[in-house]
Order: sequence, then C-alpha cells, then structure tokens
Amino acid sequence: MLNFDCLTLKAFFDENIDFFIGARLQKIQQPTRRDFVFSMRNNGESRKLYINIYPQMYHTCFMAVVNEEKRSLKTPKHPPMFCMLLRKRIGGGKLVAVRQQECDRVLFLDFECVNELGDTVLITVVCEIMGMYSNIIIVDSNGVIIDSLKRVDLTMSSRRLVLPNIKYELPEAQDKLSILKHSAEEIAKKTVDFDGEMMLNKALLRAIQGVSPLVCRELEYRVGEGTTTRMDKQHYDRLVDVLNNLYVNVNKYAGKPCMVIRDDGKPIDFTFTDIEQYGNFAQIKHFDTYSQLLDSFYETRDSRERMRVKSQDLTKMLVNLSERISRKLAKQKIELKECANREQLRINGDLLQANLYRIERGASFAEVENFYDENMSLIRIKLNPAISPAANAQKYYKDYQKAKNAEHILTEQIEKGRSELEYIDSVLDTVSRAESERELAQIREELTEQGYLRKQKGKQRPQAALPPLEFTSSDGFKILVGRNNTQNDKLTLKIANKNDMWLHTKDIHGSHTVVFAEGREISDTAILEAAQLAAYYSKARESSQVPVDYTLVRYVSKPSGARPGMVIYVNNKTVYVTPKANISK
Repeated sequence: MLNFDCLTLKAFFDENIDFFIGARLQKIQQPTRRDFVFSMRNNGESRKLYINIYPQMYHTCFMAVVNEEKRSLKTPKHPPMFCMLLRKRIGGGKLVAVRQQECDRVLFLDFECVNELGDTVLITVVCEIMGMYSNIIIVDSNGVIIDSLKRVDLTMSSRRLVLPNIKYELPEAQDKLSILKHSAEEIAKKTVDFDGEMMLNKALLRAIQGVSPLVCRELEYRVGEGTTTRMDKQHYDRLVDVLNNLYVNVNKYAGKPCMVIRDDGKPIDFTFTDIEQYGNFAQIKHFDTYSQLLDSFYETRDSRERMRVKSQDLTKMLVNLSERISRKLAKQKIELKECANREQLRINGDLLQANLYRIERGASFAEVENFYDENMSLIRIKLNPAISPAANAQKYYKDYQKAKNAEHILTEQIEKGRSELEYIDSVLDTVSRAESERELAQIREELTEQGYLRKQKGKQRPQAALPPLEFTSSDGFKILVGRNNTQNDKLTLKIANKNDMWLHTKDIHGSHTVVFAEGREISDTAILEAAQLAAYYSKARESSQVPVDYTLVRYVSKPSGARPGMVIYVNNKTVYVTPKANISK
C-alpha cells in the first residue's frame, strides 16, 4: 500500500523548507540496515530527520522526542560502513538545497562540505524512497556516484546501474501526468482514454504521477462512487472540478494532514487532503504538521513490526509446542477409542473359561454360545493356536485389564493435554498483543516459571513489573485489563475486591478485565465499555458481536494446581459487543 506518495513528501518538505535551508548536519546514525537519522540544527533549533527505506515502511519525517524513545533507535556499537562513509563525506556539512524530482519520491539533499584538502565541495545525498527499490546514493558535484547503500550491477539490472564511479541516472520515468505540470483537462482526458472500461480510481492511479490509491479512491468518491472511465458529461465535468481542487491542494498548500483511524484506534492510512469516503466507518484525525502525521503513523507501524521480530523466537517455540501437544492428543484419542471395546475382551475370556472342556488345543478359533445374549447366539472367538485354551482365556482377561487401565490413564492424560494446550494458546495470544519489550520479558519469566524455558545463567537484572492497562469509563468507573496470564491472576485474585465486576470473553482466549465499584453500583455503561475492552484485548479483536461473560469477582475462583490465568466462574451473564479500545485511558 503506497501511503507515502510523492505529494505527501512534497508537502512535508515545503512546510519545513525554512528549517532545512542552512541547517548544519551535526550527527548521522544508522540504527538498522535501512533507516537513518540525520541530526540537524538551524537558528538555535535542533531536529532529527528520519529516513526509512524498508519496502513496507518507506518514509521520511522529523522524529518527535516521545516517538524517538518508543522506536528505540540505538546506534550500533560498530557503525556500518555506509554510515561511516556518510559521516566522512557530509558530516558537519550545511544543507544548501532540497530538491524533489517532479512528482516522484526521489529527493536530493545538497550539502556544502569541506573535503580532506580543506576545499569546499558540494555533495548530494539522493534518497530514492520507492518501496522495494528504495536506496540512498551519495553523488559528487559532477553527478558521479561515490557509493550507495544498495549497489545495482548487471546481474540485477541491465537498464540502470548504481555503482561507484559511474554517472548517476534518474529512475526510469513512468508514463503518467504530473498534477504540478499538467492541467485538470489533460489528466481527465488521459483518464477516460484508457482502453476498455475500468473503475475511475484505477484509471486515475494509472494516469496521475505520484498519488496513492487512497487519494484516487477519494477522487472517485467525490466524482461519484462506482464511476467508471465510460462516464457521461456530467461526471466528466465533475472529474475536472475535482482535479482542479487537487491542483489547488498541492500547489497552494490548501491540504490538511490527516490520518484514517479504525474504530479500534488502529491507523490504517493517511494523506495530504481531507478524506470523506469512509463516512462513519472510520475516524479522520487531523494534525498540525505533516511531520507529526508521518511520525505518529509510522511509529505505530514500526513498533508493531519490531515487536513481531522480537517475539519471533517465542512465537515459534509456542507454535511448535502447540502442534506437538495437538499431535499427541490426536494419537491418545485414537488409543482411547480402541479401549471402548474392552468389555468384549472380558466377555470373550468368560466364554472361553466356561467352555474349556469343548475347545481343542491348537484350534485357531472357538465357536461358543454367548450366554450374555438372551438369544444365546453363537459367537466366534479368535484363539492363539500356540497356547492352551486356558491361556487364551487368561490373555483376554489381561488385555481387558490393560485396556481398562489405559482408558483411565489416557482420560487423565488427554485432560492434562487439553489444559496445557489451552494454556499455550493463551500465552500465544498474549505474545501477539504484546506492545513492549517489557511485556515480552514478563511472558518469558512466566514460561520459565512453568518450565517451558530454561533459566538463563548468571545474574539477571529483574525488570519492574508493568501495571495492568488502566482505563476510565465514560461515567467515571476505573477499569483494569491484565497484560498476561500472571497479571490476570494478580488482578482478579489479589487486586480486585469481591464486589467489583469481572469480565472475560466467552470460550475465547483473552485478558481478565475488572470494573472497580469503589463503593458504587456499577453502571450498565461501565459494563458495556469494559466488555468492549475485554473483547479488544482478546483473540477476537478483529471480530464483531463477541460474547463476553461478566460476573462479580466473588464468583470467580482458581482451581488448585491450575495454570496461570485459568479460573472458573459462576452466576455470570453474557453481553455481545464489538471490540473497542478508544475509551479514556
């Protein structure tokens, strides 16, 4: 999804041009392989320009202090070679120009620097922010490439090489029209001239340079939802008007930095113009600056990606454990099913014992009357010819006793296996919802205590336990939500009072949620909002009409020997809600 289009990039640099021109580059960091932080200072103000060229996260913005801490962008002990080269070439340089290649995500940062000989030279850092083809390239004043983050040779491309000591060439231009250079009439004509009939937003995406799918869908919505390239004159005239408004937004800085947010608080898109297409199905949040918009949106995306990477080993271990337990349970269930005919084994033993005098030694079967059947029907019983009839009878008795014991043991093992599988799945759910490294650390501690992880050798600095998530209902009741199984137990069994209200998704893994009465009668509103939180912090987060059970804490108890987070409850009621997290924290 191309959220970060060239028009948003243009708007970001246009609004910050006064800071950029003349800014002195104080520090260069490369926290990971594909992101950079340029610390700059101008007119007594310091800012950090963040450039990320990961395929799914490519963008640039000024980092807010709070988000810098969340991103945990730490400089590695040994900076990468490319970072060292940047420091050598442009460290301490002055930014004298910022240029953008028309309506494309190619940015030129021109630095005035001093070389080893003391001469003033112009070095350009080219930021190609183009998805999987993103790159950072250092170019000298003659347009020759000094080096690049990603080198492109003949084995990778025969059309455009990116190698040291060759002339820098721009990426191949697309056959699209620029909203900065072409009129609304020209763009509208190109849009309706495509062969065949297609949705207007698809045609606009093919016709206009540097706009995101979100903007194209918004343009179609304003022309008329469902409009195609085979439109009538009325729709065509409306398209021209809409494109003229887009031109004003881009060239007259009339746009609004805005983010599209789902009901659960998750940001899903952003752009440089107001969005109307979602109606009541999403919230639109406006920002004062594009830097605030970009930093807020991508910090959320970055944090989720970082947590996915950091929890990968834990997730893999838990998934493997869950699969192993599931396979073991399936095998035990088959064995238990085989034990179901054990009564027939005892009957066979009784019938052989009663008819020993009639059975010849060495026979492979015996046909006897079944005195357990009211009709005394004949039954054929298989024998082992190598042993005596009496020994065959004893063998059937032994097999019966073995099956009886196995049924008892298997029933216990299956119940333990189911309980363990439930626990592992609940931990997997908490891992998937973890929002910080401290939460992951607490989950690891829990698994270590339960014997699933080895205790690390040496002295480990204990991490302060995170408190439960705290919210306030619209009518003033405090609501706490557990972050993991250990915290769920503490919240329900130690922190909560017996008159508080306890909630949990029905038959679905999730967090314990408690509404604190604090001497008042808990309102239906508080219960409903707490149920929405319980549904959101559960495995059913992406669902709707999620069943949530609620009851007083006095009716919740923990069975002896139960694993963390496992409780039983009675006298409960059930409410069906859509998960929601955006109530007051």
